[in-house]
Amino acid sequence: MPDESQSERSAPIPSHPFRWFPEFLELGRRRMHSQARLLGLSLVVGVIAGLGAILFYCACQVVAHYSLDLVAGYRPESPQGEQELFAATSTVFRPWLLLIVPTIGGLISGWIVYTLAPEAEGHGTDAAIAAYHFKQGEIRPRVPLVKIVSSALTISSGGSGGREGPIAQIGAGFGSFLGTILKLRPAERRVLMAAGMGAGVAAIFRAPLAGALFAAEVLYSSPDFESEVIMPSALSSITAYCTFGAVFGWSPLFKLSPEQLSVFTFDNPFELVPYTLLALFAVVLAMLYTRTFYFTTYLFKQLKISRKLVPAVGALATGAFGLLLYYGFGESPRMLAVMSAGYGSLQDGMTMVPGDEGNLRLAAAMLTIAVGKIITTSLTIGSGGSGGVFGPSMVVGGCGGGALGILFHRFWPAMAPHPSAFVIVGMAGFFAAAAKTPFSTLVMVSEMTGSYSLLLPTLWVCTIAFLLSDEQSIYSSQVAGRAQSPAHQAEFVRGMLSGLTVGRFVTIGEPFGVLKPQESLEAVRTKLSADPHAVLPVTDDAGCLLGTIGLEEVFVALRLADTPTLILAADLMRTDVVPLTLDDSIERAMELFAENDLLELPVVDSREQRAVVGIVGRAKIAGSYLKRVQGTGRSSTK
Repeated sequence: MPDESQSERSAPIPSHPFRWFPEFLELGRRRMHSQARLLGLSLVVGVIAGLGAILFYCACQVVAHYSLDLVAGYRPESPQGEQELFAATSTVFRPWLLLIVPTIGGLISGWIVYTLAPEAEGHGTDAAIAAYHFKQGEIRPRVPLVKIVSSALTISSGGSGGREGPIAQIGAGFGSFLGTILKLRPAERRVLMAAGMGAGVAAIFRAPLAGALFAAEVLYSSPDFESEVIMPSALSSITAYCTFGAVFGWSPLFKLSPEQLSVFTFDNPFELVPYTLLALFAVVLAMLYTRTFYFTTYLFKQLKISRKLVPAVGALATGAFGLLLYYGFGESPRMLAVMSAGYGSLQDGMTMVPGDEGNLRLAAAMLTIAVGKIITTSLTIGSGGSGGVFGPSMVVGGCGGGALGILFHRFWPAMAPHPSAFVIVGMAGFFAAAAKTPFSTLVMVSEMTGSYSLLLPTLWVCTIAFLLSDEQSIYSSQVAGRAQSPAHQAEFVRGMLSGLTVGRFVTIGEPFGVLKPQESLEAVRTKLSADPHAVLPVTDDAGCLLGTIGLEEVFVALRLADTPTLILAADLMRTDVVPLTLDDSIERAMELFAENDLLELPVVDSREQRAVVGIVGRAKIAGSYLKRVQGTGRSSTK
């Protein structure tokens, strides 16, 4: 038996009943103190992202009403959870105008983008990912405004694109702007930018939890999460969702009746067999999607015309392909889902009646829409049109999954009793394979339909689709993981050199150049020219540091001084330089290099005595890092 006294000593001592509240407050203070500012700013970013989503949604409705509806007589079918701002008109449908209207929209959009902000072309989520990894979270303030106008013109005039890309870049742009004007550290600005991206997705898709996860997951093509983003993104996603919902309601994007939701069940493990086949089909579709998209993008870049005109060419081709399907299927309006958002085809698939005699024709139409949506999205966005790729991915995956579900139900009804369930699961599985975001996609599809009943088969399909998918992602700016992200390289450098001090880089007694205050400018120039160091210390007779002189100070003096012979080292030296000491950590050394704006710094025995014992440069520390990474020894640090 264990010693009773030892058990008593190891047991936690309960708090006094009247002390629990102060202890609770202290715990909360410790948890939030370091992130209080960032979390507070995330709430602001969420509100602005929600307002941006409202503005963008209204802009899309206005453009669609006054272009497609009034001019062409075509009104794209919307999901039942979306509110229509304009009543349908009785204008006669003129199919040939679907060639003209998208072309004009692409022409205006292209001129705006390539004149004001070329980085606003294409799908905005990828641009936000690139800003996170490669630009320290910096996005020009004009980009979100350009993105709102250009994307509304592209999508709502008939171009195939999604709304999540523009609104993600709008939220990310404001997060970046806020971090810049408040002079936040680059790491904090990146977090706010990512939180804005997640907030935009949460608002436009009515999916707050998915928005928070999406912002942390979409940055990488591996199952890696940006953990520091999740909490700020959660707060911004909630406030963005509430801001948007206060105006347009709280219904899921795809509103389904209780009777329709009741069929989305999973109570037979053998149903995982057809769902496995669905995952394999999603992988093939995803490979077709990414390759078609990037090949089409490459072809458009080879066109020898102004970049401002290329989106109009893509829009014209999109309209022509949509009309081809329209007439090829007996003037069926359903086939025009390959244009604009195309969400109406998903709503139809979710509400299909199992066993209906027309379902085989519906399966053929849905499969054609899935493949056609890949082509039209590649034409629209690949040509430089402004829009997202998540929305079209939902249409491709949902229609492809629905077509497969109908076939399974026809020939294998016991294993696929509800083909409409394959629409929902297909949406998630396809995007998990195409964008490498299995978990956020799983949650997003569940929130978009207002039901978690298919959580298990959706998780199954998303996991298999992700594992079997190839390395090509629809987001080309993703990196494999945190270790490969330029945004985190400094962290890994510090980790590799943790525990080292400046003293490990200094050889006591090794000769180095020293300047005296009374030396002339010519003598200073001569010593710097002959010395391997670009910065030399100025010391008194006892060898204590007075200041430093670098090549920059000498160059300016020789160029601007009228009487250079009268200038002494005391006139040139910088006295504000904070030197290194032998006991300084490498982290502190990197900070001082940045604060002093010098590539080399003198090393003193202590900051009180300030006796100079050597000179250390950034390059020497970087060389030590490379040797550690390559495993070639530590000779430079001994």
